[in-house]
Amino acid sequence: MAAESPYADRIARVPVREDEVALRGGRTRLWVYGPDDATHRVVFLHGLRGDHHGLEPIIAHLDGVRVLVPDLPGFGASPPLPSATHDVAGYAAWTRELLGALAPHGDAVLAGHSFGSIVATAALAGERAPAVRGLVLVNPIAASALAGPRKVMTGMTVLFHRAAAALPERAGTALLRHPVMTRIASVAMATTRDAGLRRWIHAEHDRYFSTFADRATLLQAFHASVRHDVAEFAGDVTAPTLLVASDRDDIAPLAAQRALVGRFTDARLAVVPGTGHLAHYEKPAPVAREIGAFLAALPQPAP
Repeated sequence: MAAESPYADRIARVPVREDEVALRGGRTRLWVYGPDDATHRVVFLHGLRGDHHGLEPIIAHLDGVRVLVPDLPGFGASPPLPSATHDVAGYAAWTRELLGALAPHGDAVLAGHSFGSIVATAALAGERAPAVRGLVLVNPIAASALAGPRKVMTGMTVLFHRAAAALPERAGTALLRHPVMTRIASVAMATTRDAGLRRWIHAEHDRYFSTFADRATLLQAFHASVRHDVAEFAGDVTAPTLLVASDRDDIAPLAAQRALVGRFTDARLAVVPGTGHLAHYEKPAPVAREIGAFLAALPQPAP
């Protein structure tokens, strides 16, 4: 029997439609959640090897908010970018075009989870940054994974991806999609002691962790995720910023989050207790409450 989502009833009550937008010579699939007349609009970027499904538990707790979630190019239902590298620079340029298409008047908040936090921050850094009402980072990658408390595991993961790259393409792709590898990653990240919730988290990873388009795209994005962090770009972001961290996140540790918040021009840190890097699965209601409070405190968008 498939593990049932603990958030299924709430998610089912949220209006949603699929859409598509042309960006950087390709097509990006997009899911639009929430009421048409919402006061607040959020463009939300998912993490590495995820897709829009992973953010639905948070969205289900954001009452009355319009949330637009694209599948990042090369993941989920979005094909790879036809003429760009799937690294931080490539995804940041794509994000800037995305905001120009979805919120040309600067009336949206940009958000990102995990790897999406790096992309979102890079997109808003510097002179080319589009106008937004604010920036929300959930479990942001505050410091390089190669130097964090999981640096040994990260190093082993890098070696695994290098081995997958060295194999013939079919064999390398099969290794990257192997269900045992998916389960190892899922077990390593989950912190909840709720057996039913753990089963559902593992089932979610089984369903969506391997929906990347091809080996080259995944390897580009993976190496970008371990070589970069939010701190690189934070000092060049002027938008009001909310960091939502977890006190048991050893991928993005709390000490690094406290150091990171001071790098932004205008930022505050909220901490969700009792969870790790999968706060979007394990504690979506507290994450949504922090986001909702941040949205309510922003100046109202122009009509």
